[in-house]
Amino acid sequence: MKEPLSAPGKAPRDRLWLHAVLFLSTCLTTWFAGFGGADMGSAVVSGLQYMGSIMAILLAHEMGHYVAARKRDVPASLPFFIPLPIGPIGTFGAVISMKGRIKTRNGLMEVGAAGPLCGLLVTLPILFVGLRLSPVGPLPEGGAILEGNSALYWVLKRWAVGDIPSGQDVWLHPMAWAGWVGLWLTALNLLPIGQLDGGHILYALSKKRHGIVSQLFHFGLFFFGAGLFAYRWLGARTLGLDTERALLHAQPGLSWMLLAGLLLLLHRISKGQLLRHPPTDDDVLSLGHRIIGFVCIALLVLTFAPAPLEILGD
Repeated sequence: MKEPLSAPGKAPRDRLWLHAVLFLSTCLTTWFAGFGGADMGSAVVSGLQYMGSIMAILLAHEMGHYVAARKRDVPASLPFFIPLPIGPIGTFGAVISMKGRIKTRNGLMEVGAAGPLCGLLVTLPILFVGLRLSPVGPLPEGGAILEGNSALYWVLKRWAVGDIPSGQDVWLHPMAWAGWVGLWLTALNLLPIGQLDGGHILYALSKKRHGIVSQLFHFGLFFFGAGLFAYRWLGARTLGLDTERALLHAQPGLSWMLLAGLLLLLHRISKGQLLRHPPTDDDVLSLGHRIIGFVCIALLVLTFAPAPLEILGD
């Protein structure tokens, strides 16, 4: 992800100590997030496997933006990694700061698409290898977190492990978990909203339609989440589940509503810049860059998981 693009200005100053502290802190939180296994030794190894995989994915994503921005003479900072000390992921991802406006639609397409494409090039082999290392076993009876299926993830999972018997699923290796997170982050970044990567791609493809499509997708996230919550809640109650279990079952819908609210909050904090887009100086978009844009739209469809995570109660 990237901070909103502003008008031309001075290049952001790289505070190397801050980048280093955030990078090392994120290494630590992702290491803890990847803990697993029956003993401390295997837990430490699992943490290192997840940490190395997810940090490689995040670094590839952000350096794709960085290199593309510098190629277009847009002042860009090194990545700021964001640690998350709680939860199964261990990070909010990373951002780079760009203080210069991208002047051409071709340049905007390159900068917007470079992150997701570079990140995906690292994500896919990590995910495939991780799935090959993952055992297949019975679904847990107690508390657990189940990952959702996007179309691309569903295909890769069956390619890597074959048919999965009824009542069983893949118990993800730390590398596979990092790869799933990488796919999920790719989908989030490709949403055609404001100044997310997908928003840059949308603006490069259609400057006139950016505003309305961005708003439709932003509000659509909330209504999609509300509809998913209601559907899963009613389904759980119909099956006779109590209120607590019904809430857990409907939790994926809440996640989309929270994301829509978070984007609105960040829009307010950025003084109305996040969900808008600065103009480019030309209307030229080459055929090759247009193809890249449509490829990114296809990748959004393939990596989008309607119910990303499902929490199972005891």
